[in-house]
Amino acid sequence: MQLVTPGLVLREVKIGEADRILTVLTPELGVISVSAKGSLRLKSKLFSACGLFCYSEFTLFAGKNMYLANDAQVKKVFFGLHESVEAMALAMYLAELALTLSPVGGEAEALLRLTLNSLYLISEGKKPLPQIKAVFELRAVCEAGFMPDLLCCRSCQKYDGGDFYFDGSAGLLLCADCAARQNKTPNLDPAALLALRHIALVEDKKIFSFSIPPKSMEALGRVTERYALQVLDKPLKTLDFVHTMLS
Repeated sequence: MQLVTPGLVLREVKIGEADRILTVLTPELGVISVSAKGSLRLKSKLFSACGLFCYSEFTLFAGKNMYLANDAQVKKVFFGLHESVEAMALAMYLAELALTLSPVGGEAEALLRLTLNSLYLISEGKKPLPQIKAVFELRAVCEAGFMPDLLCCRSCQKYDGGDFYFDGSAGLLLCADCAARQNKTPNLDPAALLALRHIALVEDKKIFSFSIPPKSMEALGRVTERYALQVLDKPLKTLDFVHTMLS
Protein backbone atom coordinates (compact mmCIF):
# COMPACT_ATOMS: atom_id res chain seq x y z
CA MET A 1 0.00 0.00 0.00
CA GLN A 2 1.36 3.43 -0.96
CA LEU A 3 1.37 6.30 1.53
CA VAL A 4 2.17 9.96 0.88
CA THR A 5 2.95 12.06 3.95
CA PRO A 6 4.98 15.10 4.97
CA GLY A 7 7.65 14.36 7.52
CA LEU A 8 10.63 15.84 9.34
CA VAL A 9 13.80 13.75 9.50
CA LEU A 10 14.93 13.78 13.13
CA ARG A 11 17.50 11.01 12.97
CA GLU A 12 19.50 9.25 10.28
CA VAL A 13 21.64 6.13 10.49
CA LYS A 14 23.93 5.28 7.59
CA ILE A 15 23.83 1.66 6.47
CA GLY A 16 26.68 0.54 4.25
CA GLU A 17 27.91 2.93 1.59
CA ALA A 18 24.62 4.15 0.13
CA ASP A 19 21.64 3.45 2.40
CA ARG A 20 20.06 5.24 5.34
CA ILE A 21 17.50 4.38 8.00
CA LEU A 22 15.51 7.51 8.86
CA THR A 23 13.43 8.34 11.91
CA VAL A 24 10.72 10.68 10.69
CA LEU A 25 8.13 12.72 12.59
CA THR A 26 4.84 12.84 10.67
CA PRO A 27 1.56 14.63 11.46
CA GLU A 28 -0.76 11.61 11.38
CA LEU A 29 1.47 8.60 12.08
CA GLY A 30 3.73 10.10 14.72
CA VAL A 31 7.25 8.69 14.57
CA ILE A 32 7.99 6.20 11.81
CA SER A 33 11.12 4.39 10.62
CA VAL A 34 11.91 4.66 6.93
CA SER A 35 14.41 2.71 4.85
CA ALA A 36 15.90 5.05 2.24
CA LYS A 37 17.90 2.73 0.01
CA GLY A 38 20.51 4.40 -2.15
CA SER A 39 19.78 7.81 -0.62
CA LEU A 40 23.47 8.56 -0.04
CA ARG A 41 24.22 8.44 -3.75
CA LEU A 42 24.43 11.92 -5.26
CA LYS A 43 22.30 10.92 -8.25
CA SER A 44 19.58 9.36 -6.09
CA LYS A 45 16.15 11.01 -6.20
CA LEU A 46 16.14 10.59 -2.40
CA PHE A 47 19.50 12.27 -1.74
CA SER A 48 18.50 15.87 -0.98
CA ALA A 49 15.19 15.12 0.75
CA CYS A 50 16.39 12.54 3.27
CA GLY A 51 19.03 14.51 5.15
CA LEU A 52 18.88 15.29 8.85
CA PHE A 53 16.31 18.04 9.61
CA CYS A 54 14.90 18.00 6.07
CA TYR A 55 11.15 18.51 5.95
CA SER A 56 9.98 16.56 2.94
CA GLU A 57 7.00 14.97 1.22
CA PHE A 58 7.58 11.22 1.34
CA THR A 59 6.06 8.56 -0.88
CA LEU A 60 6.28 5.33 1.10
CA PHE A 61 5.41 1.68 0.91
CA ALA A 62 4.74 -0.36 4.04
CA GLY A 63 7.45 -2.97 4.59
CA LYS A 64 7.60 -5.77 7.11
CA ASN A 65 9.40 -3.83 9.85
CA MET A 66 9.47 -0.27 8.51
CA TYR A 67 8.35 1.92 5.65
CA LEU A 68 10.28 1.95 2.38
CA ALA A 69 10.93 5.29 0.68
CA ASN A 70 10.00 5.27 -2.99
CA ASP A 71 10.26 9.04 -3.53
CA ALA A 72 10.81 12.22 -1.52
CA GLN A 73 10.52 15.90 -2.38
CA VAL A 74 12.05 18.65 -0.25
CA LYS A 75 9.62 21.08 1.37
CA LYS A 76 12.05 22.92 3.68
CA VAL A 77 15.75 22.73 4.55
CA PHE A 78 17.02 24.61 7.60
CA PHE A 79 20.41 25.67 6.26
CA GLY A 80 21.17 27.94 9.22
CA LEU A 81 21.41 24.98 11.58
CA HIS A 82 24.78 24.13 10.05
CA GLU A 83 26.24 27.60 10.52
CA SER A 84 27.03 27.28 14.23
CA VAL A 85 27.74 24.50 16.70
CA GLU A 86 25.32 26.11 19.15
CA ALA A 87 22.44 26.00 16.66
CA MET A 88 23.07 22.36 15.74
CA ALA A 89 23.45 21.35 19.39
CA LEU A 90 20.06 22.82 20.27
CA ALA A 91 18.45 21.29 17.18
CA MET A 92 19.76 17.84 18.16
CA TYR A 93 18.42 18.29 21.69
CA LEU A 94 14.97 19.32 20.45
CA ALA A 95 14.97 16.34 18.10
CA GLU A 96 15.75 13.94 20.94
CA LEU A 97 13.05 15.51 23.09
CA ALA A 98 10.50 15.31 20.26
CA LEU A 99 11.32 11.68 19.53
CA THR A 100 11.02 10.78 23.20
CA LEU A 101 7.63 12.47 23.55
CA SER A 102 6.01 11.71 20.22
CA PRO A 103 3.78 8.67 19.76
CA VAL A 104 4.50 5.77 17.43
CA GLY A 105 1.52 5.35 15.14
CA GLY A 106 -0.39 8.27 16.63
CA GLU A 107 -1.29 11.87 15.77
CA ALA A 108 1.56 14.34 16.24
CA GLU A 109 0.56 17.38 14.20
CA ALA A 110 0.98 19.89 17.04
CA LEU A 111 4.41 18.56 18.00
CA LEU A 112 5.53 18.55 14.37
CA ARG A 113 4.41 22.16 13.95
CA LEU A 114 6.22 23.18 17.16
CA THR A 115 9.40 21.44 16.04
CA LEU A 116 9.32 23.02 12.58
CA ASN A 117 8.75 26.49 14.03
CA SER A 118 11.56 26.02 16.54
CA LEU A 119 14.02 24.84 13.89
CA TYR A 120 13.08 27.79 11.70
CA LEU A 121 13.76 30.28 14.51
CA ILE A 122 17.08 28.61 15.31
CA SER A 123 18.09 28.54 11.65
CA GLU A 124 17.18 32.17 11.01
CA GLY A 125 18.50 33.48 14.34
CA LYS A 126 15.20 35.20 15.07
CA LYS A 127 15.04 34.38 18.80
CA PRO A 128 17.65 33.73 21.50
CA LEU A 129 18.53 30.05 21.73
CA PRO A 130 17.73 29.79 25.48
CA GLN A 131 14.24 31.17 24.79
CA ILE A 132 13.62 28.64 22.00
CA LYS A 133 14.82 25.85 24.29
CA ALA A 134 12.53 26.87 27.16
CA VAL A 135 9.48 27.30 24.93
CA PHE A 136 9.98 23.93 23.27
CA GLU A 137 10.52 22.08 26.55
CA LEU A 138 7.32 23.29 28.16
CA ARG A 139 5.07 23.38 25.11
CA ALA A 140 6.17 19.94 23.93
CA VAL A 141 5.30 18.27 27.23
CA CYS A 142 2.00 20.17 27.32
CA GLU A 143 1.15 18.90 23.82
CA ALA A 144 2.02 15.39 25.00
CA GLY A 145 -0.64 15.63 27.70
CA PHE A 146 1.37 16.85 30.69
CA MET A 147 -0.10 20.32 31.21
CA PRO A 148 0.93 21.72 34.62
CA ASP A 149 -1.49 23.64 36.84
CA LEU A 150 -0.38 27.25 36.37
CA LEU A 151 -3.57 29.07 37.28
CA CYS A 152 -2.72 30.02 40.85
CA CYS A 153 -1.07 28.93 44.08
CA ARG A 154 -2.34 25.46 44.87
CA SER A 155 -2.61 26.25 48.59
CA CYS A 156 -4.09 29.77 48.81
CA GLN A 157 -5.23 30.47 45.22
CA LYS A 158 -3.08 33.59 44.91
CA TYR A 159 -2.72 34.41 41.19
CA ASP A 160 0.20 36.86 41.05
CA GLY A 161 2.24 39.35 43.04
CA GLY A 162 5.80 38.55 44.06
CA ASP A 163 7.81 35.43 43.40
CA PHE A 164 6.38 31.92 43.02
CA TYR A 165 7.67 28.38 43.31
CA PHE A 166 6.97 25.90 40.52
CA ASP A 167 7.00 22.31 41.75
CA GLY A 168 8.06 20.29 38.72
CA SER A 169 7.44 16.90 40.32
CA ALA A 170 3.79 17.78 41.03
CA GLY A 171 3.26 20.27 38.20
CA LEU A 172 1.87 23.06 40.36
CA LEU A 173 2.53 26.56 41.69
CA LEU A 174 3.02 27.84 45.22
CA CYS A 175 3.25 31.50 46.18
CA ALA A 176 6.28 32.63 48.17
CA ASP A 177 4.48 32.41 51.53
CA CYS A 178 3.07 28.94 50.93
CA ALA A 179 6.39 27.76 49.54
CA ALA A 180 8.18 28.99 52.68
CA ARG A 181 5.82 26.92 54.84
CA GLN A 182 7.03 23.87 52.93
CA ASN A 183 10.68 24.94 53.15
CA LYS A 184 10.85 25.64 49.43
CA THR A 185 12.58 28.63 47.83
CA PRO A 186 10.74 30.50 45.04
CA ASN A 187 12.24 29.81 41.61
CA LEU A 188 10.15 32.17 39.44
CA ASP A 189 10.10 35.95 39.51
CA PRO A 190 6.98 37.71 38.15
CA ALA A 191 8.34 37.96 34.59
CA ALA A 192 9.31 34.28 34.47
CA LEU A 193 5.91 33.26 35.86
CA LEU A 194 4.12 35.29 33.21
CA ALA A 195 6.27 33.70 30.49
CA LEU A 196 5.60 30.21 31.86
CA ARG A 197 1.85 30.76 31.62
CA HIS A 198 2.22 32.33 28.19
CA ILE A 199 4.08 29.32 26.77
CA ALA A 200 1.63 26.80 28.14
CA LEU A 201 -1.63 28.57 27.37
CA VAL A 202 -1.48 30.84 24.30
CA GLU A 203 -2.27 29.77 20.75
CA ASP A 204 0.52 28.24 18.69
CA LYS A 205 1.42 31.27 16.61
CA LYS A 206 2.08 33.41 19.70
CA ILE A 207 4.14 31.10 21.90
CA PHE A 208 7.48 32.73 21.03
CA SER A 209 6.10 36.28 21.20
CA PHE A 210 7.46 37.47 24.52
CA SER A 211 10.56 39.10 25.93
CA ILE A 212 11.81 38.96 29.53
CA PRO A 213 15.03 40.09 31.29
CA PRO A 214 18.06 37.75 31.15
CA LYS A 215 17.80 36.72 34.82
CA SER A 216 14.13 35.88 34.36
CA MET A 217 14.99 33.85 31.26
CA GLU A 218 17.58 31.90 33.22
CA ALA A 219 14.98 31.09 35.88
CA LEU A 220 12.43 30.13 33.24
CA GLY A 221 14.94 27.85 31.50
CA ARG A 222 15.83 26.03 34.70
CA VAL A 223 12.16 25.39 35.48
CA THR A 224 11.15 24.22 31.99
CA GLU A 225 14.13 21.90 31.68
CA ARG A 226 13.53 20.37 35.10
CA TYR A 227 9.85 19.86 34.35
CA ALA A 228 10.54 18.22 30.98
CA LEU A 229 13.02 15.83 32.56
CA GLN A 230 10.51 15.02 35.31
CA VAL A 231 7.92 14.14 32.69
CA LEU A 232 10.32 12.05 30.62
CA ASP A 233 11.82 10.33 33.68
CA LYS A 234 14.97 9.57 31.69
CA PRO A 235 18.21 11.38 30.86
CA LEU A 236 18.67 12.93 27.42
CA LYS A 237 22.02 12.24 25.77
CA THR A 238 22.20 15.63 24.05
CA LEU A 239 21.49 17.78 27.11
CA ASP A 240 25.02 18.03 28.49
CA PHE A 241 26.30 19.22 25.12
CA VAL A 242 23.57 21.88 24.96
CA HIS A 243 24.57 23.09 28.42
CA THR A 244 28.19 23.37 27.28
CA MET A 245 27.28 25.27 24.12
CA LEU A 246 24.72 27.67 25.62
CA SER A 247 26.48 28.45 28.91
